[in-house]
Amino acid sequence: MDDFDAVIDRRGTASEKWERYAGRDVIPLWVADMDFRSPPAVLEALRRRVEHGVFGYTAPPAGLVEAVTAHLAATYAWEVAPEWIVWLPGLGTGLNVVCRAVGEDHDDVLTLVPIYPPFLSAPRFSRRGLVAVRLAEAGGRWEIDFERLQAALTPRSRLFLFCNPHNPVGRVYRQEELEAVADFCLRSGLTICSDEIHAGLVLEPGLRHRPLATLDPEIARRTITLLSPSKTFNLAGLGCGFAVIADEGLRRRFRRAMAGIVPMINPFGYAAAEAAYREGEPWRRALVAYLRENRDLLGRALAAMPGALSAAPVEGTYLAWIDARASGLKEPAAFFEQAGVGLQDGREFAGPGFVRLNFGCPRSLLRAALERMGRALEAAFRAGA
Repeated sequence: MDDFDAVIDRRGTASEKWERYAGRDVIPLWVADMDFRSPPAVLEALRRRVEHGVFGYTAPPAGLVEAVTAHLAATYAWEVAPEWIVWLPGLGTGLNVVCRAVGEDHDDVLTLVPIYPPFLSAPRFSRRGLVAVRLAEAGGRWEIDFERLQAALTPRSRLFLFCNPHNPVGRVYRQEELEAVADFCLRSGLTICSDEIHAGLVLEPGLRHRPLATLDPEIARRTITLLSPSKTFNLAGLGCGFAVIADEGLRRRFRRAMAGIVPMINPFGYAAAEAAYREGEPWRRALVAYLRENRDLLGRALAAMPGALSAAPVEGTYLAWIDARASGLKEPAAFFEQAGVGLQDGREFAGPGFVRLNFGCPRSLLRAALERMGRALEAAFRAGA
């Protein structure tokens, strides 16, 4: 039985999420790392791999490739040839490889902000120019402003970094929005890197994720899709992800950019990924239901707090993008950390005035964190903050 309410003590495990506040009474809700045990099937697969006792260099297992292609076909009606898959130790690596693989030094890379921080750093690390285009806030949600995108194009624009479901604003882009993205990139001659690692975490009933590369063969030839079981099944520390690249030439350039700098995947990452894709679906469904209730609890709590905090509806991911601009708090992340809740500063996402909250945790921890936030705001406003 899945027990997402169980509070697992992660202190003393070198957890990046928890060690940030070692020795302090701070509930960490910052980095995108859930506080749940991974699916039982994954744990059992890892036990079997440990019992084997030999952990040498490991090639991608044929069973894992079969599990991934079967998952993509069953979930998205996406027929992916095994040779299209390029294995990676994580999304951040993939973004940096993409920026090196597409275009030349000093070419431009477009992306939409606010955005996951490696989208902002990867172009610069790759000697590319970053062109950040702000999403539009419309009717309480975030949307792509295609006029801004068009105006941001330069003669050296070569690559568009896209995120769907979008981290941190929580959007699951609709069919018409994806078609508009594809049309813009085709007209502009852009290659697309589509980060879809939160695809299994669509929370809003009635919405479905659609991979951008499935729109049509022409857009598939221009698209590098980054995927991983890491977010959905809480396997981030095992370092196993992959790119799907249909075009042989683009795939060759991607592999060339990897050469000598991207390590092999470890055997535990492969074993966990195969178990997740083969046997993890019932656990995933239970997780999504639990996260949906956490999201709704968060929304009610924010609405009841003083200080005009607000968050757009989280359609996908387990991350809330909280707007503190009207609160009067000059440093909202620091304010809430002082109150005993560790959130991520929006400036890291090119979103000053915001904080990102990870609600992928037992409900008791989330409630405790929200109570601390509410009490701190009440005290601040009584004091005339």
